[in-house]
Amino acid sequence: MPSGSTGKAAAKVHPPMPAVDEAQIDFETIELFFFAYRDFVSDPDAILSKIGMGRAHHRVVYFVCRQPGMMVTDLLDTLQITKQSLARVLKQLIDNGYIRQMAGAKDRRQRRLYPTLAGRELALALSEPQSRRIARALEELTPEQRGGVLAFLKAMRGREEGVEPVETEVE
Repeated sequence: MPSGSTGKAAAKVHPPMPAVDEAQIDFETIELFFFAYRDFVSDPDAILSKIGMGRAHHRVVYFVCRQPGMMVTDLLDTLQITKQSLARVLKQLIDNGYIRQMAGAKDRRQRRLYPTLAGRELALALSEPQSRRIARALEELTPEQRGGVLAFLKAMRGREEGVEPVETEVE
């Protein structure tokens, strides 16, 4: 132990947190979201683990398949991840033949992304069990209730006012 050290770890200084009335928190819905998300991603996770990939790969191949020709900058904006983490995931998807990257026709500096046939098949294989899960959850609902679910999910998107977005590393 270095001289002058007491052997005690320095206390971590935490940023101040706002006072929160616990009675105002909807813990039941929060927990349902946690469990629904866990189960929603479990089937694709199992498929991806067999090919040495994870959720980051899923998100990239999903959006590239949904918007063929999208620019890398648009994908970064959609996923709100760092360039470094996208580069690693994208390189693996390109190297494994799921996505191809091409220069833009008008602006050669643009990098546009396209799924290969294998990439499209992967995206469909990952989305199919999720689509089945959604269909099962909605099957007993009326069209109005289904509309309410979609409206609720759309309203959940976006950031809380006053909370700054953070570019994150991918999982």
